Amino acid sequence: DNIDQVNKLGVRGIAKNNFTSTSTIMRLSKKLGYSGFLEMQYNLSALAKNKFEDTLNERGFLDSLNMESLLKENSKEAIDEFVEILFDDSNKFIFIYANGFSGIVAEYINKKLLVMGKRCILSNGTDSIGVFENNLDFISSIIVISKSGETPMVLNKVKTGKEHGIKIISFTNESENSISKLADISLKIGDANKLDDRNLMPNTFFPKVLVLVELLIYEYYKKKDRNSK
Repeated sequence: DNIDQVNKLGVRGIAKNNFTSTSTIMRLSKKLGYSGFLEMQYNLSALAKNKFEDTLNERGFLDSLNMESLLKENSKEAIDEFVEILFDDSNKFIFIYANGFSGIVAEYINKKLLVMGKRCILSNGTDSIGVFENNLDFISSIIVISKSGETPMVLNKVKTGKEHGIKIISFTNESENSISKLADISLKIGDANKLDDRNLMPNTFFPKVLVLVELLIYEYYKKKDRNSK
């Protein structure tokens, strides 16, 4: 009930009800590792609607290592659609975008696709906006990674890509989030510790993204082998 109140009140209403200023709430958001109030609100709203195990609970953590959840969370249709993108021979680029720890995963995906002979552009939040906007006509698809599914800079890229008719592939946690809702292909990875935006605690989200990527590559080569016969 309280989280619904927060959603209705907004940052000004919350500040007024708690006899504080909006800037104090914004500073709190930053201290908690969020980019601002809205990102904190989205994350807490998602957490309030779902029940999650304590990641320091041994059974819960061991369960999070179970790779079967990758197949449960992601349909065969989504996997097949991703594979089709890898067969695209339009000579356009796959634009790969992520920040922070997700950026490390993005680097791996970029190098993996490059050695497979795929044309890629890797970018993150430190790059000029021109790296993206000046190449929109040469981009066939965009791959984004965001643990929360609400990272503002990533969400902006997704929205711009959609406006230009570019296919969006997202890797996010399994909860409903803004990025996955906009993506043409939404690939879900179970996140056992959604409040840990700074990746301080044991977390299997990032390694499981890499495992899912390798599964997608495996399916690509399976299809390539079938097509060659």
